[in-house]
Amino acid sequence: MADPTPTLKSSDATSAQALPRPTLGLFEAITLIVGVVIGAGIFKSPALVASMTGSVEWMFGAWILGGIVSLAGALCYAELTTAYSHAGGDYHFLVRAYGRSVGFLFGWARLSVITTGSIALLAFVFGDYLHGLLPLGGVGNTWGPVVYAASCVIALTWINLFGIRAGSVTQTWLTVLEVLGLLAIVVAASVAGGLREESVTVTMPATSSFGMAMVFVLLTFGGWNEAAYISAEVKNGKRNLVTALTASIVIITMLYLLVVWAFWKVLGMEAMGKSGTVAADLMRSSFGVGGESFIAVLVLVSAVTSINATMIVGARTSYALACDWPILGRLAAWDAHRDSPATAMRVQCIAALCLLFIGGLVGNGFKSMVEFTAPVFWVFFLLSGMSLIVLRMREPHTPRPFRVPFYPLLPLMFCVTCGFMLWSSLSYVYSQELGGWNAAWIGVAVLFVGIVLLLLMQRLPSGSSMRSVRSGMQSGIQAQSLSSIPEKE
Repeated sequence: MADPTPTLKSSDATSAQALPRPTLGLFEAITLIVGVVIGAGIFKSPALVASMTGSVEWMFGAWILGGIVSLAGALCYAELTTAYSHAGGDYHFLVRAYGRSVGFLFGWARLSVITTGSIALLAFVFGDYLHGLLPLGGVGNTWGPVVYAASCVIALTWINLFGIRAGSVTQTWLTVLEVLGLLAIVVAASVAGGLREESVTVTMPATSSFGMAMVFVLLTFGGWNEAAYISAEVKNGKRNLVTALTASIVIITMLYLLVVWAFWKVLGMEAMGKSGTVAADLMRSSFGVGGESFIAVLVLVSAVTSINATMIVGARTSYALACDWPILGRLAAWDAHRDSPATAMRVQCIAALCLLFIGGLVGNGFKSMVEFTAPVFWVFFLLSGMSLIVLRMREPHTPRPFRVPFYPLLPLMFCVTCGFMLWSSLSYVYSQELGGWNAAWIGVAVLFVGIVLLLLMQRLPSGSSMRSVRSGMQSGIQAQSLSSIPEKE
């Protein structure tokens, strides 16, 4: 079978000395962020949030609060990304704040768990829905979705290997289709019959119930932090990144509120809370069987949109990691002609395919990937939020084109939220099993492997090659060179 990877001519050869450069406009940055965030969650979470909050006022309050918390986090990231523009995103912040060892563990976790797990999770959503529409004969209901999911991952990787322009154009069109689909749900609710009367009782939900509702709300809002990974590739990034982050959160919050309103208007609070497929129920009541098919297609588009955006930003962590650890070799290769970390993109694809195979073996791939990724993600997300405070104290003279307002209250609120999400995800995962093993220990095992790799790599000589890579990484798009990063081992 021919290799689907675009063939590079000798003049297009990748090089560790090639650097990311500003190629993305403001609109492209916004579509990338919106595309990462809006995924399958908006088709599942509203029903759970409705059942946990118990009243219309508290339900909408939870979604508004989710937007506020996300905006607070986005403002924190706006300061970090404008002060430390770098293709490594969170990796770069963590290295500067805590040293190379923590940065390596994050890069390892992102390659083995966080990014690849998210890609696999979304691919399972794609595979499940497509297999439901077009069942694959001969492979069964377990492996049919896996085959579809793997095909999606390979196809999108192939597109992104053509470079950031191909990936971003694809992302723009996918995001436009996704947003139009969500607005179609709102329109369907607007023309549907009025909401049947319900007794209005505003009862404050239990703290634990509201807390769990917020877990699902914030998971549905998750992904806006991925903007950090394109900070070195956004034109006029010092200004446009702040605009892209804040505008994206506002757009997403408004879309979510409109969609939740649509579900509530047509189904009512009680039916909404009991629904397992709230979007399909709405469209079925409005347009019959054709409405259900529309929702299935919309979920497919949403999954592909999020996978594509996650691929674009995810491979850049592996690239930045390899630039700081030259033993990782060609992961640090940047295709200057196509503006893409081509080798890191291929490795990311292979890792995601491995997780898809594991998910197929243990069964219930979507649930398995949630349990696999959540605790590890929130550990490092908390550390990234804290890095803003650490770097304010450690590097007070670093130019900061944007400063988060209400410092330190806003960053502390964001960090407390991340801590709560970490505790909640650990509490949930600890009670689950993944392939016969307690799921809480899977992430611990992955991090332990990363620690072993770190210890082995620290024993290998790196002197001259490290200096060579670091000199190659210095660029006008970076606020400071990697050579100024504190060496903490």
